[in-house]
Amino acid sequence: MSEARPDPDALLERVKRDEAQARRGRLKVFFGAAPGVGKTYAMLEAARAQQKSGADVVIGWVETHRRAETAALAEGFERVPPREVEHRGVILKEFGLDAALARRPGLLLLDELAHSNAPGARHPKRWQDARELVAAGIDVWTTLNVQHLESVNDLVERITGVVVRETLPDRLLDDADEVEFVDLPPDDLLRRLGEGKVYLPDQAARAVKEFFRKGNLTALRELALRRTAEHVDADVQDYRRDHAIETTWPVAERILVCIRPNPDSGRLVRAARRLATRLRAEWIVAWVETPAQPPLSTQERAHLTAAFELAEQLGAETASVSGASVPEAVLRLARERNVSQIVVGKPRRSQRGFWRGSLVDAIVQLSGDIDVFIVTGDEDAPAVPAAPARRSRPSSYLEAGLVVLAASLLSWAMLDRLDKLNMAMVYLLGVVFVATRHGRGPSAFAAVLSVAVFDFFFIPPRLTFAVSDTQYLISFGVMLVVGLLVSTLAARVRDAAEFAQKRERRTRSLYALSRELAGPHDPRAIAAAGARHVLDLLHCPAVVFLPGHGRALEPMGEEAPGFARDPRERAVAQWAFDHKSAAGADTDTLPGGAVLYEPLVAGEECLGVLGIEVAPTLRPLPPDQRELLTALARQIAGPLERARLAESAGAARLAAESERLRSTLLSSVSHDLRTPLAAITGAASGLLVEPPPGNEARRELAATVLEEADRLNRLVANLLDMTRLEAGTLEPKRDWHSLEEVVGGALARVERQAQGRPLAAEVSPELPLVAIDAVLVEQALVNLLENALRHGAPQAGAAGVVKVTARRDGPLAVVSVEDDGPGFPPEQAERLFDKFFRAKEGPGAGLGLAIARAVVTAHGGRIWAEPRAPRGAAFRFTLPIGEAPPTPPDEEAAA
Repeated sequence: MSEARPDPDALLERVKRDEAQARRGRLKVFFGAAPGVGKTYAMLEAARAQQKSGADVVIGWVETHRRAETAALAEGFERVPPREVEHRGVILKEFGLDAALARRPGLLLLDELAHSNAPGARHPKRWQDARELVAAGIDVWTTLNVQHLESVNDLVERITGVVVRETLPDRLLDDADEVEFVDLPPDDLLRRLGEGKVYLPDQAARAVKEFFRKGNLTALRELALRRTAEHVDADVQDYRRDHAIETTWPVAERILVCIRPNPDSGRLVRAARRLATRLRAEWIVAWVETPAQPPLSTQERAHLTAAFELAEQLGAETASVSGASVPEAVLRLARERNVSQIVVGKPRRSQRGFWRGSLVDAIVQLSGDIDVFIVTGDEDAPAVPAAPARRSRPSSYLEAGLVVLAASLLSWAMLDRLDKLNMAMVYLLGVVFVATRHGRGPSAFAAVLSVAVFDFFFIPPRLTFAVSDTQYLISFGVMLVVGLLVSTLAARVRDAAEFAQKRERRTRSLYALSRELAGPHDPRAIAAAGARHVLDLLHCPAVVFLPGHGRALEPMGEEAPGFARDPRERAVAQWAFDHKSAAGADTDTLPGGAVLYEPLVAGEECLGVLGIEVAPTLRPLPPDQRELLTALARQIAGPLERARLAESAGAARLAAESERLRSTLLSSVSHDLRTPLAAITGAASGLLVEPPPGNEARRELAATVLEEADRLNRLVANLLDMTRLEAGTLEPKRDWHSLEEVVGGALARVERQAQGRPLAAEVSPELPLVAIDAVLVEQALVNLLENALRHGAPQAGAAGVVKVTARRDGPLAVVSVEDDGPGFPPEQAERLFDKFFRAKEGPGAGLGLAIARAVVTAHGGRIWAEPRAPRGAAFRFTLPIGEAPPTPPDEEAAA
């Protein structure tokens, strides 16, 4: 092993990374192949050792799954108080992120990293909680199974037939400071499953049938081992980079394939694929771009593009790198990626261009401890003519001759004052001048011509090419060689400068695009700016399509290219948008088209499509141009995502303001109407109690006024209750009550509304007293009864009975309101409890069921609706019974 002095930039980057790490916590993942291998047990066991050494260890969340050994190991640790969340009428307990941040332990145990949090949490996923904890400087230990990684989700589904819904990005595992693989052979895991140490017996039988088969477990184990090895390999590469270790450490096989733009590239890629399959190794397909390389011809671009596409289809990583020379760039990439084997193709003797001379030999000589495989090309494949080399204009040679003439005149004028050696320097100066302006050919011509003129006019005997002193032959040779070397070096510098200018022009364009797109928030302005920069950089007409009504794409910009109005081209753009995949020219979808459509994807959502009309002379686009196009698409997608989020935030603010205004209006109207309603109700009831004699019509009118006033009063009461619920001011005043009395009170309140329909009640004698707010629970029950009377009209052949039942179900009291009406569609079961939702037109504001749900939820229960067979509907809710009520004082005295 040899360690060189680290690169200053790499060293500075390492210092910055260490400083950032010092402010962050450390993340350790206990990684396994399947549930039951012992990840949680291993984490708790290691945490207990940390606790004994004096560490501040706190349990944030641990799932024991009723395993006695795990539960016993979790005893003795301080726990973060859980956070209670109401979801669909059920109180759920979740990890308390804010409590953990306030406690700030030295080490927090957070089980099941891929868990999805209940709605209402700050983060939808637990791994996001872990990331916030680590960013706050708290060390986190967690557990993870391989099937929860996003990259292998489809593989797990094909292996096991089970779709895993809870996944997390692979980047989280890659960024983990430590990964500990917890392993258990499949036979041992199946034995634990049979003993009931993984799942309960009924769950275990189903798990063995669906997921825990030995073949599945073996395949998952291999996936987990490979993923762990990848993480370790990344650590090895980081160490080598931090310590500037250039030699390859062959801890894992990795293959680098160097291709060239000719028909042999496909054969080379396939051969490398076979080698990588046999070695079970990662492989990289790379192409090197050098400053001296002439522009690729159309055929060469086609072969290069086809080779890259084939490599991606076969599972390789592709790379387009640049460097001063091919061997140096290849070996630099190989050492950066810790490559163990390099695969190159045997060049043809008659082929020129990209692989000239002995480039393969140079790679072999510079490879050091990296193995190099030379693969024979296809002898029957026709050789591709190299792109014509850069030719100098005739005027360049004429100018070179004029420069030599000027040097000769200057030397002739200074003949008596200058030594012969200084005259040679004058000619060399002319050669350098020509090389910097016109390249290799004219400078070589100037070098040869300078030697000839210098010999003919200034070396005795003059005006002849004869040389009297043989020492001048050495001077001529040195002068010629130096002139040619200087011309070659100057030409290389010129090529490198042009190459750097091209790269700088691309970088400047990308920077200008990002700077211009940082300002506008209008998607149309963003699209117009993006299309304009694509045109300036690629010299191809471009347009950005954005979705309009019904997700149909519309071209943005008044001066859109002609293809943007073609219905067939817009159909291709729509396909690229719907499938989030490139289409059109040089792609797998409609490759014969003239327009390339690149989707603008941000995150997991496609925001639009970039269309580029590629000229026939530029097709197919070389890999560097494709990479540039992808970068441009990402640059445009970012501001579009920002504009969409800003629009969504504005809509959310508007909705919140509208909701607040509506709540304020409802509260005001409710309070203002209650006073006159009370007066109307009092007057009507007075008329009914003491009606004028002999006036039945007035009596009926008074009854109608009272009935409608009661209905309006209930509506206003519901509006007021909903306002109080949304404001969070409605708190249950719990006391011990009998549900039989609550049910009786609710039935008495709706008796007049029943209008003769039978009401029935059945309360189980096993029900004890329940700690509830009787007023609120009775109001919720009244709302359910009114809903049943209003919408549960009896059907033909039905008695029209509305029945209330109350029974005990373990620690819960279950109350049901049932009718034999028309019922409701099953898909509306969840929406029935939403505010202002009405299943069908009719009386009512759609608040009764919403209030009932709020009341039940406030008591820690849940409420739901379900259709009855053969007809009707049932609304049920649960209330926690709790502990036994306190004994009355007289009973205590009697005892």
